Amino acid sequence: MESRKPVGSRAIGHRTGHRRRAAGALVTAACIVGLSSLAVVPAAADDPNVPLNSGECKFGTNDIKETPWSLQRLLTNQMWADTHGEGVRVAVIDTGIDAGNSQIKPNIEGAGKKFVAGGGKPTVDQVGHGTKVAGIIAARPKLGSGFYGIAPKAKVIPLQQTSEEKAGTADSLAAAIDYAVRLKVNIINISQGTDAGPGKLGPLRAAIQRAAAQNVLIVASAGNDGASGKEKNMYPAAFQQFDNVLSVAASDRNNERAPFSQPGAWVDIAAPGVNMVSTVPDGGNCVDQGTSFAAPYAAGAAALLIAKHLHDSPAWTPQQVIWHLEKTAERVRPKADHNIGWGVVDPVAALNDDTRPTASPQPDKPSNAADGSNIQPAAVTIGESTEERRARISIYIVGGGLLAVAAVVGSSIALRDWRRKNGLTSHGEASNG
Repeated sequence: MESRKPVGSRAIGHRTGHRRRAAGALVTAACIVGLSSLAVVPAAADDPNVPLNSGECKFGTNDIKETPWSLQRLLTNQMWADTHGEGVRVAVIDTGIDAGNSQIKPNIEGAGKKFVAGGGKPTVDQVGHGTKVAGIIAARPKLGSGFYGIAPKAKVIPLQQTSEEKAGTADSLAAAIDYAVRLKVNIINISQGTDAGPGKLGPLRAAIQRAAAQNVLIVASAGNDGASGKEKNMYPAAFQQFDNVLSVAASDRNNERAPFSQPGAWVDIAAPGVNMVSTVPDGGNCVDQGTSFAAPYAAGAAALLIAKHLHDSPAWTPQQVIWHLEKTAERVRPKADHNIGWGVVDPVAALNDDTRPTASPQPDKPSNAADGSNIQPAAVTIGESTEERRARISIYIVGGGLLAVAAVVGSSIALRDWRRKNGLTSHGEASNG
């Protein structure tokens, strides 16, 4: 039997207390080295949590009062004009979702299900990663916190396939996907993955195919092994053959690829993934970063879009949802690239546009197109224009010439008068007295 390795969750932050630190270290080790028996290569862990004023990202910590940058860019009165995500159910395949956080607790549906060995239950997140992911999707606004989820009335279902004792595997991931499909969820968020070869991904591939057959959208993070800029496939994000998989890279404040985000030809779109605030177990907010937190941002936008068109006939397909998010993304280049796909997801633009897409987005037309798209805006001139400068110089020349003539005439008159006064001839000789 061939050697097998696990698919790991992408981010494990600092923990309070020796037990949680040890547990976090164990899960990280499982992610990096591989402790189970599945034939895949694990994903790299997310960057460590960004320290807060306390110097440590804690469970049961204080709320962060300031609105995060990733939410400051949204006009919530427009984004939530029609829906807050009511009626949409999102399965979060991760480390669980902790019911001890009041911002996410009201939106946890049911008791969830475990797909990995170890103690605990899906509504007690001893790692913290899944609670952060779920919060970005559906945390409710709270007095004293500047953070809220993109779709704060969508329901989230905790499917725990990574625990503090053991990392999940591709087989357990496939089982969790199948379970979510049986629950008839609208969206599955997968903030983890593997770079195993295609030959080792049969069960996972089959599970995603079954999800596609049931019109279930899968939102998958691109991975965090992109520091070198080298491209490689991370699954399930890299399953391009399925039209229900939305692959999400992480973007920074400038709408560029975050340095850690994995590039690839399969990247569909990007979402904020740097310095992301979210919910943590036992209450409070914390800061983290990674494509793990870009994916739920996009999943939240998808939840709002699906909720708005929930009763359309026919219903929007996962492919149409993906096309629409790509089409309305904040595009920074004429066409999709391997770093951020079609651009950075724009939930407000997606909700403001009610047009059902019929095809994938098209690149921007070149500037020399014959349909008028080659019209260029007038150049902004700082100071005087070329024409104004020429007019000024002409005035200087004419004015200078007139002054010169006046000076010559004036000098001649003055010289004549002086000669007459001093008795000098016109030839400069003294006259006889």
